[in-house]
Amino acid sequence: MKILIGHDTYPPDVNGAARFTERLAIGLLGRGHQVHVIAPSTTGRPFVEEQDGIVVHRLPSHRYPLAPQFRICLPWEIGRRIDRILDEVRPDVIHIQGHFLITRLLATRARARGIPLVATNHFMPENLADHVRMPRQVQVAVSRAAWRDCAGVLGKAQVITAPTPRAVELLASSAGLPGGVAISCGIDASRYERATSRAAARTIPNVLFVGRLDQEKRVDELIRAFAQLPADLPARLEIVGDGVHREEWRALADKVGIADRTVFHGFISEEDLLAAYGRCDVFVMPGVAELQSLVTLESMAAGKPVIAANAMALPHLVRPGRNGFLFEPGNVGELAGSLVTLLRDPGLRARMGRESRAIAAGHALDTTLDRFEGIYADVTGRIVPLGRAA
Repeated sequence: MKILIGHDTYPPDVNGAARFTERLAIGLLGRGHQVHVIAPSTTGRPFVEEQDGIVVHRLPSHRYPLAPQFRICLPWEIGRRIDRILDEVRPDVIHIQGHFLITRLLATRARARGIPLVATNHFMPENLADHVRMPRQVQVAVSRAAWRDCAGVLGKAQVITAPTPRAVELLASSAGLPGGVAISCGIDASRYERATSRAAARTIPNVLFVGRLDQEKRVDELIRAFAQLPADLPARLEIVGDGVHREEWRALADKVGIADRTVFHGFISEEDLLAAYGRCDVFVMPGVAELQSLVTLESMAAGKPVIAANAMALPHLVRPGRNGFLFEPGNVGELAGSLVTLLRDPGLRARMGRESRAIAAGHALDTTLDRFEGIYADVTGRIVPLGRAA
């Protein structure tokens, strides 16, 4: 099949939705499909590039002033370009990964041209709170409006998916879009297993967080909890990622007395990220707006116990007492207690790490690709043999 994937973020952007979109494209290409991607330009100017067989159409873009790491495409600059791409590519199916500017136009064009449309939602209004300045008192109204807007775009698709059952429930309750299909973002677990097998032995355990340093990730709670560890329990905290609150949280680490045991890495390469998973002993995800949390799933595939906020979709991954612990958001003492339990007991960490790996095995990327190939076959009326190309 000829598959066109559209999203308003794509690598080298560093976020879960961009990484999933790239993995989906690579996986579909590996199964013998022709794959085209439409995404913002990395330079501002439009161009077309080929990445290992995937044709990426980069549209004119501009830096978003409140979040320089994001680039946005203006509708009046990209509409005709999208039309030309559709004329040239003539896709069998379009798969949009959101409802913003590129994907909004693709949804409209798909309906007008009679091209089957599949939509996957990675959006929660909370993810944008730090990037769209507004008084707290208006955020509820803005959130409702954002969900209505989301429904107007995704509702044009024949099939709507989201990464977890909780994310599907949210589409129904907040966007009024029932009937969504839960399909995990999927993971190639072998890469993360190898990272752990190559890690050097350590005398001091490592605690790891990976993600954007924005408010909904609540890394400040992790920093405060880490500061509560007993003096006789040495440990090291690694924080991978960047965002609005990086300097604020770096200052907090200094204020609570753990700056000498805390490393803020910023954005790092995929190779360095794999190494960070490999050397960590406990992974912590305190975020409260996770529709799946790909980084949590990656840490589990690496065989790590997880402590996570009891919020959104994280309970789909963390089974208390089996592969880690959940804590109530804001309860720093509870988070600290779970850290102490795991850091004091290497045997418990090993047992829970094995359980994490077993749970992650249920999120195999091949299964995800099978599910999407089946959906593409349904919406196009074509027969698509499932599985990797010979």
